[in-house]
Amino acid sequence: MGVKIWMVTGAGRGFGKEIAKAALERGDAVVATARRPEQVSAGLADYGERLLPLRLDVTDEREAEAATAAAVAAFGRIDVLVHNAGRGLFGAVEETSPAEARTLFETNVFGVLAVTRAVLPVLRAQRSGRLVLMSSMGGFSAGAGFGVYAASKFALEGMAEALREELAPLGIGVVLVEPGVFDTGFGGADSDQVAAKIEDYAADPAEQYVDDEPPGDPALGAAAIVETVAMDDPPFRLPLGDDAVARITAKLTEVGAELAEYAQPVVFTTPRPI
Repeated sequence: MGVKIWMVTGAGRGFGKEIAKAALERGDAVVATARRPEQVSAGLADYGERLLPLRLDVTDEREAEAATAAAVAAFGRIDVLVHNAGRGLFGAVEETSPAEARTLFETNVFGVLAVTRAVLPVLRAQRSGRLVLMSSMGGFSAGAGFGVYAASKFALEGMAEALREELAPLGIGVVLVEPGVFDTGFGGADSDQVAAKIEDYAADPAEQYVDDEPPGDPALGAAAIVETVAMDDPPFRLPLGDDAVARITAKLTEVGAELAEYAQPVVFTTPRPI
């Protein structure tokens, strides 16, 4: 197939903006959505009719349906849906208020569900397409200082694993991206928060996950994502960055060792029903 039609949420900044730009640079068309679409227009100029900026608050199901309809009206189809819009939250689990947790899950989980439900009927009718879900290395391995954020990404990864099996027979693929620390504005006022501190917990929980190396370049990360999505048979998981690879590898090693040493076979004292 020639030109692909991308729909990218959270395209006003960070990975969303860079993914949209990388897709446009390869000659594709992009429906670039954001809560403030003027950010899209300001950051992605000179692409003419191949760029369609639209307002989309992913937590609003009606806006998700309207954006999907506008995308199909403009381009006739959707080939790739990138779930990039998201929120962050630093803080210990106890420090995280119920309101902060709900707000986080509204965007990172229920927002993904809303947009997925709006777009999947289009992909199912086509019997083709790709879903790209932006998770995090924290979606594979949680840690002190970002437990509730990680929980939202764990939920996303569980959803992605199920979607992979449900959609494969319909010709629709799923790619789960797990970036490490990238210079995307994570921690900025627009999308991220810090919970109120309790003295017993680390003063700056984010510091332990940022080493002396500079954060990754989101433009290079976006290029890797677009290149992966264009593969005939892309991987399901795409870790991005040495820190992500190291964190994921460490968890796999730990779980493998515990499994080998401590796993117990289930012993049934009564016959199982047939």
